[in-house]
Amino acid sequence: MTLHFEFPANLSAEQFIANTAIKQANAQLVSQHYSIRTYYDSFDWRLYSNDITCELNRSKSASSLTLTNLKTGLVIASTELDEVPKFSKQFPPGAVRSTLEPILEIRALLPVCTLTYESYHLNITNKDEKIVVRLLIEEHELLNNRLVLQPVKGYDKAAKHIVEILTTKLGLIPTDKPVLLAALRLQGRRPNEYSSKLNINLDPTMRADIASKYIYSHLLKAIKDNEQGTIADTDSEFLHDFRVAVRRTRSGLSQIKSVLPDNICSSYADFFSWLGQITGPTRDLDVYLLNFEHYKSCLPASIREDLNPLHDFLLAKKKKAHKELATKLQSTKYKTTLSEWEQYLKKPSFKKPIEQNAHLTIKELADKRIWKVFNRVLHEGDAINRESPAEALHTLRKTCKKLRYLMEFFQSLYPEHQIKHLIKNLKGLQEVLGDFQDYAVQEHNLQLFSEEMMTLNTPSNTFLAMGVLIQNLDTHRCSARKDFASKFEDFKQEENQSAFKSLFRNSSLCH
Repeated sequence: MTLHFEFPANLSAEQFIANTAIKQANAQLVSQHYSIRTYYDSFDWRLYSNDITCELNRSKSASSLTLTNLKTGLVIASTELDEVPKFSKQFPPGAVRSTLEPILEIRALLPVCTLTYESYHLNITNKDEKIVVRLLIEEHELLNNRLVLQPVKGYDKAAKHIVEILTTKLGLIPTDKPVLLAALRLQGRRPNEYSSKLNINLDPTMRADIASKYIYSHLLKAIKDNEQGTIADTDSEFLHDFRVAVRRTRSGLSQIKSVLPDNICSSYADFFSWLGQITGPTRDLDVYLLNFEHYKSCLPASIREDLNPLHDFLLAKKKKAHKELATKLQSTKYKTTLSEWEQYLKKPSFKKPIEQNAHLTIKELADKRIWKVFNRVLHEGDAINRESPAEALHTLRKTCKKLRYLMEFFQSLYPEHQIKHLIKNLKGLQEVLGDFQDYAVQEHNLQLFSEEMMTLNTPSNTFLAMGVLIQNLDTHRCSARKDFASKFEDFKQEENQSAFKSLFRNSSLCH
């Protein structure tokens, strides 16, 4: 049974209530009050993507947060609440928190839009004066008015009769579109307008220099989208996505070769390298803080709480690092250079560029570059043995990252299932290389932190706990080092090489 209806544009709530058909149905106005509704979601729309709306409804008499299923319109969970916590883990235990936590994870819950409206609550009773249907009307200033019909168990026939009156006599229109969509439209917005996933649709025949500027413009938008959240430290994912867009841009400037002028590539490669450097310390400390509960869980229960002073140290260090970062992201150097980069990307490309690869189609260049970097991965991986230094694995990790970015830049040029399968295989190799590098860096930095903390009257038990943690990280690092050989063998197996060959080599050999 349809539960949600939209009013005709010329029908007000008062006219609805005064209508003869409604009066004859024994409708009684129970309450009328001014209400404010604020919708919440994460910056990357995780709730909406999971078919959930989160709304805080406030009136003079009550304030409650409700989670609703977008598809069915049914309430998933609700709780009385005056203020919405920033993170799901800050909600009191219950159905709301248990629904939000696995979806939002570490992302902040942010206000998306706010609506003000007059709400009318009506009860429809039978001859015995028992309530058979409840009606909730929302009268909006800028949107068409809405009605929600709430059937009472055991009175399905009465509910169907009211639905017939609403649609045939009053002209209400059944709707399954949430108010949120209409509210966002008023602001010129839409759900899922931001995603951290790289989704660039390229025309295979597009000239390489033009396509590269299109890719960089997409990445620039991601940088700008995450800029303010990074400066405000809204949640750690803003900085993460900011850094990924910066890294991808750097990789593009070095790997999409000879399509833009050398002086442009060199100048902006330096700028994005600087961005990578200034954002690194804050991100590293974010990772340590995000991993902190995991660090504790790896220790014997008897010494877990001894690690807590490390958390305080990391938090203080992170706040200082973030303050320095925020200053740099508001500096003239940052703003001016990013603006100049944006203006360059907007300029029309030369009709006859002189760069060697600028005249190639983007598909030709993609084949050529991916095939070359793939072979470099095989060459560097084959050269690694048990005696190879850690630097060799680090170099291979960076080459794998370049290959991954190239494949993601150009994935729209290839059959979706094939390119995604190859990216998935590459991820397996990247994970073990990333783990090896991360454990080594964490182990080294924890030793440095330990030295810094010696001047801060830190309890000796904390250093003992940190020592055990460092030993654990070293064990994991050694394990990842051992796992590398089998992961690389998986990646270089004949089936995977043939797939790369069939997808990229034949075309690349023609150029």
